[in-house]
Amino acid sequence: MFCESIMGPDVPLLNDYKQEFFWKRFHQTVLGGPRLKLGYCAPPYIYVHQLVLFLTPWLLGGVGTLLYQLRILNDTNAGIVAGALMLGAGATLQTLAQCAARRTGTIQRLPVANNNILADEEEVEFTHCVAPETVHFVVPGKRFMVNGVLHTVLAGVLCGLGTWYLLPDRLSAVFGDSGAGMGAVVPVFVLSWVTLCIGEYSLIVNTATETATFQPQDTYEITPLIRPLYILVFFAVDLALRCVGGIELQVASQVLHVLFLALPVLWALGTLSPLDALLLWAMEQSLVHGLGGSAMATNCRLVVMFLLSVCVAVSTFFIPSSLGVVLFTVTMGYLLSQDLTQIAELFKSRSRDSLSIGLGWFGLPLSIFLLAGALTEAAFLHQLSPIPGNVSLVPSLVEIWGSPGVALVPQAVVGWLLIALLLVTRFLREIQGACLFGGLFLNPLYPRQVSSVQVFRRQTRGLRFAGIARRVLLNLVSPLAMIAFLAMDVSLQKLHTASLAIGFTRAFRVVWQSSEDALLQMVVVVFVRLADGEGTAYHWHQLGIGVQLILVSLVSDRFSQFLAKLKFALTVLITSWTETKQRRQSAGALLVLNGALCPLLLAVVLLSALLSAPLLPLFTLPVFLVGFPRPLRSWPETPGTSCPCPDTVYYQQLSARLASAIRHALANGVLGSCSPGSHFLGRFQDRVTWITVLEKGYGYCTVNIKGLELQETSCHTVEARRVDEVFEGAFDRMERAGRFMRFLNPHWENSLTPSSALPVRVYSDARNVLTGIVDSPEHLRQLRGDFVKTLLWMLLCQCVQERNLGSRRVKGHLQVSGRKSQSSQHPEPGPVEVKIGMASQGHAESSSSPNLRGRDSSSLSSFADWSDEDDLFGPVPARKPVKMIRTEEGHTGLESGISLPGSAEMHSLYENMALASLPTLRPLGLGLGMGLGFPAQDKGKEIPTVTSTKTTTPSIDPTQPLNFYCPYSESLSLATAWRNAPLPPSRLQALRPCFPEDWFHFCLSRLVMEGFWEGEPEQVCRALQEDLVLRELYSQVALSCLVALGADAAVPSPSMLFRIYCGDAPWPDGLDWLKANKELHQLTLRAFRYSVKLLIDQASLGPMESLEELYTTLQDYHNNWFIGLTTERGWHEGVLQEKPFLFSLGQDLTMGTYTGRVLSLQENLVQFGVLNEECVRGQWANLSWELLYATNDDEERYSIQAHPVMLRNLTVQAADPPLGYPIYSSTPTHLTCL
Repeated sequence: MFCESIMGPDVPLLNDYKQEFFWKRFHQTVLGGPRLKLGYCAPPYIYVHQLVLFLTPWLLGGVGTLLYQLRILNDTNAGIVAGALMLGAGATLQTLAQCAARRTGTIQRLPVANNNILADEEEVEFTHCVAPETVHFVVPGKRFMVNGVLHTVLAGVLCGLGTWYLLPDRLSAVFGDSGAGMGAVVPVFVLSWVTLCIGEYSLIVNTATETATFQPQDTYEITPLIRPLYILVFFAVDLALRCVGGIELQVASQVLHVLFLALPVLWALGTLSPLDALLLWAMEQSLVHGLGGSAMATNCRLVVMFLLSVCVAVSTFFIPSSLGVVLFTVTMGYLLSQDLTQIAELFKSRSRDSLSIGLGWFGLPLSIFLLAGALTEAAFLHQLSPIPGNVSLVPSLVEIWGSPGVALVPQAVVGWLLIALLLVTRFLREIQGACLFGGLFLNPLYPRQVSSVQVFRRQTRGLRFAGIARRVLLNLVSPLAMIAFLAMDVSLQKLHTASLAIGFTRAFRVVWQSSEDALLQMVVVVFVRLADGEGTAYHWHQLGIGVQLILVSLVSDRFSQFLAKLKFALTVLITSWTETKQRRQSAGALLVLNGALCPLLLAVVLLSALLSAPLLPLFTLPVFLVGFPRPLRSWPETPGTSCPCPDTVYYQQLSARLASAIRHALANGVLGSCSPGSHFLGRFQDRVTWITVLEKGYGYCTVNIKGLELQETSCHTVEARRVDEVFEGAFDRMERAGRFMRFLNPHWENSLTPSSALPVRVYSDARNVLTGIVDSPEHLRQLRGDFVKTLLWMLLCQCVQERNLGSRRVKGHLQVSGRKSQSSQHPEPGPVEVKIGMASQGHAESSSSPNLRGRDSSSLSSFADWSDEDDLFGPVPARKPVKMIRTEEGHTGLESGISLPGSAEMHSLYENMALASLPTLRPLGLGLGMGLGFPAQDKGKEIPTVTSTKTTTPSIDPTQPLNFYCPYSESLSLATAWRNAPLPPSRLQALRPCFPEDWFHFCLSRLVMEGFWEGEPEQVCRALQEDLVLRELYSQVALSCLVALGADAAVPSPSMLFRIYCGDAPWPDGLDWLKANKELHQLTLRAFRYSVKLLIDQASLGPMESLEELYTTLQDYHNNWFIGLTTERGWHEGVLQEKPFLFSLGQDLTMGTYTGRVLSLQENLVQFGVLNEECVRGQWANLSWELLYATNDDEERYSIQAHPVMLRNLTVQAADPPLGYPIYSSTPTHLTCL
């Protein structure tokens, strides 16, 4: 979408206009709201007003401070006075703001969409210092009256507590023990009031745009509350110190008083989270590390799961029996580690369009069996464990784990089993991937240079067995072993403390929720116990295993984040110089600065890891900040929003197949360690999929699948080429010199680490230049003949389809009456009455073609399957029942209303009129002047059967009913409107040699052989082939369509062929008539497209050798192909319905060539790799800051340019809208991985 014209280091970070806007906004952010830098000339009183309002809290607080210092009031009353004064000042300001709003009408309750933080400021014209526009500019007011009252009250409370918090005597008491004295009190007092004034101004006067922005829109005016609530946290700690006391709180208060001075800097840098992001982050961290849960796919699920987990922890605290605690926590841990919403899905209608892939009803008995086994094991081992109930922890541990003369107790044995399980599962996971040790080395066991799915499966059979073994060990053996280890632990005897209750609630849940991580954490605890056999780590053992696991979880998580962030920082730092196109003029200076401030850089990385916050590279340059803590998903909304385009349909088809493939890969560990927040990138041809793990539990995983644009922009092409190179280096492994070097990953520094290739049923896209085919006169010469043949085949198929539809609609499909007549030689069969549908004229009802799909076994009878639109063929004419009888002479005729002696009778189009009373019909060359379709003869003589094809060709009069030789021909009759083309007969006569009689007879014979008529096949076939009226009817209709479509030229030009294929032919004679018959027009257009495909196939593969091959090819087109244009709805429906093949003809205007595009549905190897999640989070944090705060939406900005190592452009695309622009994004998709 972007990066079409400019690439390289010379792209500006911010254009001139945005630079000016940024510095105006940044001044306002630092000071909390005063607009002291405007883009236009403003009167001095504007700045004076803002300065006075900024200092108002300090002035009013100074009154209370002065009264306290003069000992007129005590500290409490001084704070109350200051708060009351600030409350009055705030109420006055809000009243003035509302009055000014009513005067000017500038403040009103606007729609949410208009409250956009990306909007620039408008220039204001001021008249005098107290004018309404001046008041509105200085104090914009609140959009909601409730917020006006709430913020005013909070401003008074903040000023009162601030006065109390910053009293000089109080500061002296806090810093008295530190020896700093008044030298520390004075600067702390002054700078702390600056912080307080900034918070008050943001709350009550004008709110500054925060650099830490989580939501694109501040719907409910929450932003003004951010700074005051952070200030209140500092006040709360000081209040606790006053009430409780203690050395720890004293030290904390001293630290917080110093940190209070740095609050404006932290606000300006965007380190402190907005309230919504802070709340979600706190719940997520507590749920994961404190309660044993997982990051959740949506905010609603996070809140519900957090509350349920807290209730379980509280309930555990009040259970008196340790056995009851074990059984309760094991049960609740198992239940909460499941995706309980899938139980409700089982009772709903099973929609095949759903992307939820699970075990179905099979999972319920399996879950019950597994839970029952775990409860039995836990109860048995807990009751039999030889642990006394009232001994201290440490002596027991020393005796059990450390004494060399004592035999190993069961818990120690289980500990060694856990170590073995960890080693085996990690080994089995590593050998399945393409890379080892974090992508540093290539796996020699992984197959290389494999392009065939069958060969790949054969060569990876052993790796699949390893994956299945790992799945059994990790999902079945490991949870039971860890439960056994926990059930025998001595700390279960001291459960009635809050820490141990929370610890065991988490421990018994995490064994299910995240078995792999829990296994690692327990092995660390086991190693500590084995290493500390003498019991020197007294305080560590006193914590209990539940709290120990919490601490190990936090340390391991923060350590892994630190390593990932450090690699990301080094990547940004090094590539800013090594990548030529990323080397800016400031690159050398930034390298030197980072080298000189290396401890500071490490401190920033460490702080971001401790806070679990993204490491933010400013403008993706090596200037690092600590982003504000936020959930792992990085975005506030539920995943599933995208920017759809015509290419979205390919990802819609791919997503379901991809979900099924990665389900098994995640279960077996093929893709490596999978945890919430992990990102995977898949690549096949021009498609790039981005898979994010949102949630993970026992036997399931919830992912979001995104599809990135297929448009070949310059940035997209550069990074996609590098992705291909990374995958080629791991999967193809070109030979390199040296034994060691050939196993070294040549792209280890890249943020993408290859994992595996997965077989996925996906469309393969092939595009060919048709030069030498569609512009070859030799090939074009056969187009007209192929078109007529294809059209004849389609018309016959259409009639057969309508005949079958009519037969289903008529009750009593076959009516047989048993009447026998005696004969002197052979017995004659009784007359058989067969009802057949015949097209009625002017029928207004229609039948939808989709209703016909899949009802008949024959491919021809289901011709409605191929439709460009839902109602391709238009109204289906109804049929009137007509009886056919067999005469005593053995000939077949139609029964009329009045019996004529010695002749057949028929129901004609003239209803019940006697045939004798009909007017003389125009001669059709068929004899029998009454127009019955038989030769004229004397009464009583036999009617001879027509056997010769040399009879004079009859003419078709559209104003008269048709009189066929053969009664079976009635079912192949075409609509009257189709044979009244306004074309001169001479033109059709000139094209008469183009009619392929042999092909027409062959198609009739094939229809007969497929059983569409009753009777002897040979007789029926001969009768149909010898019916000259039927042949002339199809000849006239086919040739009329040939002329009307403009395809009657013997050698059409390539441009004419392309225009006709697209349905944009020049206006030939008869086109109006053809378009008026919508059904016939669409059949004709499709026949022409089939003939073009036939032309290309014959030019590539050779000509058709027989009529049978041609007939089979057309059937294959009908059953397995969609042939049309990529812009048509039928193309998109064909992709979603997974038609095996799709073909489209196109034109390359730049090259002046015609192209063919073929999509083939087949199993292909899709290559996958894991992305450095901290690299993704850091770039997304910068994207959020750059667009939401700096409003740098320039399409050619530096931070969106291609970066082959960081994959910067692809990462920006994969962000959630409105900041990113994936063309497809699935809703959270549940995958069963058990």
